[in-house]
Amino acid sequence: MQEKRIMDLPEGQRPYEKCEAYGAEALSDAELLAVILRSGCRHKNSVLLSEEILRLHDSENGLLNLMHYSLEDFLSVRGIGRVKALQLLCIAELSRRIWRREAIKRLDLKSAASVADFYMEELRHLDYECVCLMLLDGRDNLRKSLCIARGSMQAAAVSSREIFKAALAHRACGIILIHNHPSGDPSPSREDLILTSRVRRGGEELGILLRDHVIIGDNCYFSFLERDILKEV
Repeated sequence: MQEKRIMDLPEGQRPYEKCEAYGAEALSDAELLAVILRSGCRHKNSVLLSEEILRLHDSENGLLNLMHYSLEDFLSVRGIGRVKALQLLCIAELSRRIWRREAIKRLDLKSAASVADFYMEELRHLDYECVCLMLLDGRDNLRKSLCIARGSMQAAAVSSREIFKAALAHRACGIILIHNHPSGDPSPSREDLILTSRVRRGGEELGILLRDHVIIGDNCYFSFLERDILKEV
């Protein structure tokens, strides 16, 4: 049975008209996405198509997961072609940049909790490890934040050489290492301890101090600095 087209819906239920009458805040997540996608496909209007995207991989995180999906993920949804998939990627990146600009205003680099909060929503939903690096200037101000490695469910392959290559390229005087544990448990693994030790010791030789290593779990984190073990590893 063919689903109703958007134009077949009562005027008060059409996303465009609803937005114009009551404002964008009155729209559901699926309706907001439907306005951006503009059209659906056979048997699915744009709202139904948007609902399917938000449930991709049986996720319950909806809009949050848009930031983590790849082009292939979007193309796997029937009714999403390359143009719409690229639009979704751009929407996700735009959202990420807006969020980052606001989040950076609240960032306190001397607080592990603040650093963890800065990365929490971006990293805690991932099903693979992502290693990030905060590069600091001589006054401990943030010079650059970047992702230097992505890995499997088990681990992200990263070496201290890659970390210092990025630090030297941006003339960093200090670094904060951040990565996530897809299991949700931020407790450091043996590999985490080894990497932290290598980076700390290598940094001391190069004059690039490791300020902290923060591991992101599911709404929790582990900080080597907070636990007062940074210089013990």
